[in-house]
Amino acid sequence: MSSTEFHLVTNWTVDASVEAVWRVLNQPETWPDWWPSVKEVTLLRPGDEAGIGAVHRMKWSTALPYDLVFDMETTRVEPPSLIEGRASGELEGVGRWTLRPDGSNCDIRYDWIVTVTKPWMVKLAFILKPVFSWNHTVVMERGRQGLVRRLARVG
Repeated sequence: MSSTEFHLVTNWTVDASVEAVWRVLNQPETWPDWWPSVKEVTLLRPGDEAGIGAVHRMKWSTALPYDLVFDMETTRVEPPSLIEGRASGELEGVGRWTLRPDGSNCDIRYDWIVTVTKPWMVKLAFILKPVFSWNHTVVMERGRQGLVRRLARVG
């Protein structure tokens, strides 16, 4: 794997049903309401009845002093257990949410398999790769906390 490629895996367990988590994650337009790192989500193209083919432009702030903007096209949907999309723009690759029941809880796994494309990130990735990974962990933890708060409100 080159210094510009990342396979980052995040695992969360939340006290909610798979269906409740699915409803929240399957509405990316609402992510800025509960995920502090998601600054804006704009629907560029609607998908089919399952959401496949939908394209959202996503603007993210990070724990570091930079933002990222990329388009995410939904490529696979298996309700209520899997959502997968292809990122293009300042990051290129695949993001995949996998949900599994664990008693009354939901186990959530997010795979983020991407390559950085911003010129400064490409140039410095060989030095900053651990920092970029740490940054992803912080952004995802903000998401976990926001998701827990959102589920408590809608649950």
